[in-house]
Amino acid sequence: MSAGSPRTLAGLAARVGAGELSCRDVVSRYLERIEAVEPRIGALVEVRARAALDAADAADRARAAGDAPPLAGLPVVVKCNLTSPELETSCGSRILEGFRAPYEATALRRLREAGLIVIATANMDEFAMGSSCENSARGPTRNPWDPERVPGGSSGGSAAAVAADEAPAALGSDTGGSIRQPAALCGVVGLKPTYGRVSRYGLVAFASSLDQIGPLAHSVEDAALLLREIAGPDPRDATCVDQPVPDYAAALDGDVAGLRVGVPREVLETDGTDPATLEAVHQAIGVLERAGARVVDVSLPHAAHGIAAYYLICPAEASSNLSRYDGVKYGLREPSGSLEEMYRATRSKGFGTEVKRRILLGSYVLSAGYYDAYYRKAQQVRTLIRRDYEAAFERCDVLATPTAPGPAWPLGERVGDPLRMYLSDVFTVTVNLAGLPGLSVPCGMPGGLPVGLQLVGRPLDEETLLRAGDAYQRETDWHLRAPEL
Repeated sequence: MSAGSPRTLAGLAARVGAGELSCRDVVSRYLERIEAVEPRIGALVEVRARAALDAADAADRARAAGDAPPLAGLPVVVKCNLTSPELETSCGSRILEGFRAPYEATALRRLREAGLIVIATANMDEFAMGSSCENSARGPTRNPWDPERVPGGSSGGSAAAVAADEAPAALGSDTGGSIRQPAALCGVVGLKPTYGRVSRYGLVAFASSLDQIGPLAHSVEDAALLLREIAGPDPRDATCVDQPVPDYAAALDGDVAGLRVGVPREVLETDGTDPATLEAVHQAIGVLERAGARVVDVSLPHAAHGIAAYYLICPAEASSNLSRYDGVKYGLREPSGSLEEMYRATRSKGFGTEVKRRILLGSYVLSAGYYDAYYRKAQQVRTLIRRDYEAAFERCDVLATPTAPGPAWPLGERVGDPLRMYLSDVFTVTVNLAGLPGLSVPCGMPGGLPVGLQLVGRPLDEETLLRAGDAYQRETDWHLRAPEL
């Protein structure tokens, strides 16, 4: 583990390990920071000050006894769609306000076993449906670089908390870009692992064939450290792959000599991409090339249909998953006359506009007479997209694109224009449709706002992806910049 920056998990672990700081010192410092900046950002839902300090004291005792893992006693933030008896799992929705599950998400259990401390839960778009973190029942989260702009979504609270230095790292979930896109807009690192690399047990389902848990952090090294802790097979999740988990941080040797970086030209020419963002991405690719990587042209001919396919498959799965919220067993219940009236009243009051929109769209495309024309066709396009990636990886080791078409936009600007909002995920959704790992690293500040470089890897090849991202960060300092709050 490297010494790292003072803001990183690696840097904090080194200082605590050397006796320069106690775990209580670290947690206290972040609690003070939360108190100072959270009123301006609105990134967090539940701050666990007393529990975090108690856990820090326990970690200090374990370290003194020589019985503590390397990351023990360090704080993290987790998105509020991960279940635990100790945490409110509201998913940013009125329908689950105050809900605490009787079981713990596997990812949270693994964080706890690694000694990490959940200092707070993070705000999110309701049920992860959104690209701006404006859809939460708790109100919007703001971008630390400009509080009048969005942080991205749906893991906007997690990304904003890391960018605002309210925690050194966080967990989010990514269904169509919900880790990578807010990471880019907030100037932090975001990793969506391969589908099945991290257990989804205890992650409240949005679109089950697309959802994946992953880390957000200041550095690629920290993302690697967190992934090592949360990845691995889980008998509670049948979609979790039964493969050994590498030591991802050990792969970060800075050597990209001979690495083939594929550039899908037709993707980079997508209409609506901000020219300054595109220039920053081209410069980032140039940094990797000068470090020894070889740039090759590749083609993803069906990528243009990714948004359309995603917004048919994703709402279809959401409409099925969200049918369980009916006011009967848990969550909000609106008293009414008949059972049917209770269902209607509960769901009308409990769900927000975007969730209702996606439930209606999903129910429509799954209905008799439309299933073949829409849902089945979208699944066929998904297969073509996956095959495009397979063909591209015959020519390259990682692919490079922008993470998002541009920097963060003003709050409220796209709320009334769902299509424009959906297009902010144009570069990320195909990665989920194909089940691939994707990494966003900060690569520029056009106009004073962060933008990100997205690197995409082969299935289960997070090592190469992280090595490329780390090599880029060794040559640049975008990830070291912090907003003034």
